[in-house]
Amino acid sequence: QVQLVESGGGLVQAGGSLRLSCAASGRTFPSFLMGWFRQAPGKEREFVAAISQTGLNTDYADSVKGRFTISIDNAKKTMYLQMNSLKPEDTAVYYCNTYRGSELPDSWGQGTQVTVSS
Repeated sequence: QVQLVESGGGLVQAGGSLRLSCAASGRTFPSFLMGWFRQAPGKEREFVAAISQTGLNTDYADSVKGRFTISIDNAKKTMYLQMNSLKPEDTAVYYCNTYRGSELPDSWGQGTQVTVSS
């Protein structure tokens, strides 16, 4: 079973940037479509961005469009989320997982904490 490990989170001031990484332990990613998700305190987990393994197709939540960029490096078996112009409302635990549209996966890793101070 492929494991996904998130990293790159941290504390940053509003307007700053972070790059998150998602490393897959298997020979490849577990699904053709992969995504980033986040869960803020007291809120439900939500979709952030998705990408096809080819990297040709991407999708973003409206709240992050123009600020976040998702990318994938199949040779390194790593997916990235470049986050620019961060806002306090981006504070959350960020997770990577397979992307199945509105249906969220059942199993999740530990995620990586992103905290944006105002």
